[in-house]
Amino acid sequence: MRQFDYGTLQEKTWDVEIVNYLSLIHEEKGKQELFAKQKPAVLEKLVEIAKVQSTENSNAIEGIRTTDTRLRMLMGEKTTPRTRDEKEIAGYRDALRTIHENFEYIPLTPSYILQLHKILFAHTDSAFGGKFKSVQNYISATDEKGKSFLLFTPLAPYETPTAMEEICNAFNYAVGVGKVDPLLIIPMFIHDFLCIHPFIDGNGRMSRLLTTLLLYRCGYHIGKYISLEAKIAKTKEEYYDALERAQAGWHEGTDDATPFIKYLLGTIIAAYRDFSDRMDILEGDPLETVRKAVRTQIGKFTKTQIAELCTSMSRPSVERHLRTLCDHGEIELRGGGRSSFYIRVI
Repeated sequence: MRQFDYGTLQEKTWDVEIVNYLSLIHEEKGKQELFAKQKPAVLEKLVEIAKVQSTENSNAIEGIRTTDTRLRMLMGEKTTPRTRDEKEIAGYRDALRTIHENFEYIPLTPSYILQLHKILFAHTDSAFGGKFKSVQNYISATDEKGKSFLLFTPLAPYETPTAMEEICNAFNYAVGVGKVDPLLIIPMFIHDFLCIHPFIDGNGRMSRLLTTLLLYRCGYHIGKYISLEAKIAKTKEEYYDALERAQAGWHEGTDDATPFIKYLLGTIIAAYRDFSDRMDILEGDPLETVRKAVRTQIGKFTKTQIAELCTSMSRPSVERHLRTLCDHGEIELRGGGRSSFYIRVI
């Protein structure tokens, strides 16, 4: 079995793209922390939006879905899950909430990873929740003709517990020594986690939960306010492509995780920029805030999308200012009822 030593990352020469990503993330992190001190009430609304988007998108990547109405009821715990998909959505909701509320008390160990996996499947009747895989799993894909083919063979079940112990130890040691930027160690850990593929089911969702947890524990709280899962869902093809390229030679220890490191750092900086854009929207009077939010939209958009950007305002206030923009001829309302939407005119 291959060895894991994230301390060796300090010996690697990183290209300009990665260096720039690191610099930008550190800069944006400072801005976000300052805003959090100045306007905590505004950010609390972002937290709830991010939770919904993260739960929806992380499950959607795996083909797990429900209706928007049911999703919001499940997130608010105003209903119980009815289907297998809804049970898995509820599990992700609970695991994500556990991380948001307790990250400083969740060290990176196999035991805690197993506990999070158990929470993920707690609403289902699955017997494998909270247990490492007992049978070999495979990572496959489907070609344009619909034929399935093997992409990667993860670590064998008998090797999995030891490997999980080793990558957790390697991560904790490298972060503790402090000679390598945690922003490089986190994607390396997630890359190895996905190559090990320690569970029968839920590996992708667990990798995204662990990404949020590790960023939290290393002082990067962007996942609290902006959904990283939503960013990944929008770039799903790039996500899988980066993983596939990074996995080549993994068993032999000749793999190069750079494509995945770049992808994940790019996702993180995109989230920080989204946060910054949302904060810019909130500057000015309420009508101007709605106007700025509208100007970020291309094509059709709904009042819900605008309300999610204008977190300092109530929904009725947003609707009132949208009507004002309609009266001014800046936007048009099309359709009716639940299918209604707006478009920009100027």
